[in-house]
Amino acid sequence: MSNSKKRSSPGADTAKSGDPFTDVDIGDAEESILTEYQKKIQRVELILERRAQEQLTPVYQQRREALKNIPKFWPVALLKHSLFALQAQHDADRLALSYLEDVWVVRDPREPKVFTLEFYFKENPYFSDSVLKKEYKFEPSNAAADENPDADGITPSMLEFSWERDVTAQATKVQWKDDAKNLTKLYPLQVDEDDGETLADPGSFFNFFEVKRDYNDLGVVIANEVFPDAIEYFRGDAGGDELYSDDEDEESDEDDDENEEIDLEKPRAKKAKRG
Repeated sequence: MSNSKKRSSPGADTAKSGDPFTDVDIGDAEESILTEYQKKIQRVELILERRAQEQLTPVYQQRREALKNIPKFWPVALLKHSLFALQAQHDADRLALSYLEDVWVVRDPREPKVFTLEFYFKENPYFSDSVLKKEYKFEPSNAAADENPDADGITPSMLEFSWERDVTAQATKVQWKDDAKNLTKLYPLQVDEDDGETLADPGSFFNFFEVKRDYNDLGVVIANEVFPDAIEYFRGDAGGDELYSDDEDEESDEDDDENEEIDLEKPRAKKAKRG
């Protein structure tokens, strides 16, 4: 008979002692090492984000020029995202958006996650503004007055970036031509009365510009999802966010006969690609 010791089955010791991770603890030295490497990683990520924007910006500019030849590209692309479609829920919103000619994102050179959205409109019966902007202002509250940037232009406070703490959305007053076309007055934003924090009804999409707070992070969605993948959204290939069904198309055709000249023509949405 063999004298070899029989091995325990996997998990046997764990079953006897319970959760093997309950006694995991680290001291100040280990915590310091983890923090050091976390900041090193964040520093490299910030450098890469900046370089990516440097490379992408001229390509986006070229795309921008090409899209000028495609009528209503941006309203179609935006409305293919379900969150944007939810906040542009009224027919009047979509008619006003049919005058949208261009969308541009200006990134903060210090922190690429922070941006200003620019919506360019042609002459329309709703407002006199040619550009509507939504700025997300970068004000790092943890920045030391005497901190100096390193060779890559990075300061210690940049490595502790927090969107909730360091970024504040700004409001822009839309110059409505008359009250009959003032969509934010006709469809005001409504906040839940119980908690004062939850958005009960976004009202008109244009509240996005006039109300300081961005309740649903719509700006982040536009800048980080729709803008970089605008062509895929326009074609209906991005994220399965199909806004219009066949039935909805037929109903829309019936309801908007009187507005055929500014109907949002759109390509048929395709099924989302699978990875």
